[in-house]
Amino acid sequence: MDPVLDIPAGFARHDRKSPLTEPWEPLYSRLSGDTVVLGLRAGDAHTNSRGFVHGGLISALADNAMGLSCARRLGLETGLVTVNLTVDFLGLAHKGEWLEFDTVFVKPGSTLCFAQAFVTADGQPCARANAVFRVISRRAAA
Repeated sequence: MDPVLDIPAGFARHDRKSPLTEPWEPLYSRLSGDTVVLGLRAGDAHTNSRGFVHGGLISALADNAMGLSCARRLGLETGLVTVNLTVDFLGLAHKGEWLEFDTVFVKPGSTLCFAQAFVTADGQPCARANAVFRVISRRAAA
């Protein structure tokens, strides 16, 4: 484990960068079969005015984890766009806790991909997200 941030074994710096997630770095990921599990140690940049991890961050990273996992499951020749995203907040996440975003495939298809993400904060349920992604070809996305 990283002695400074106490990162769980198996996680490494996430290599897929985006302008949205840039302020939330460092983000971590690990591959688990077909899924990309995202993780982060909650800090000041992740919290709302009450000191809890912001629901928008949880929503965005759950969407990200599910989308990356669906793309991995379907192969590199596909791209995805989010059609629908719902999030149920089950508990609070606090500064200093390790957040993990893990995907379960509901129905990965060639046109639509249905997935669910379970979010934990120090191993305790924090949120559950459901998403539908539209599968697009790389050629159509260009």
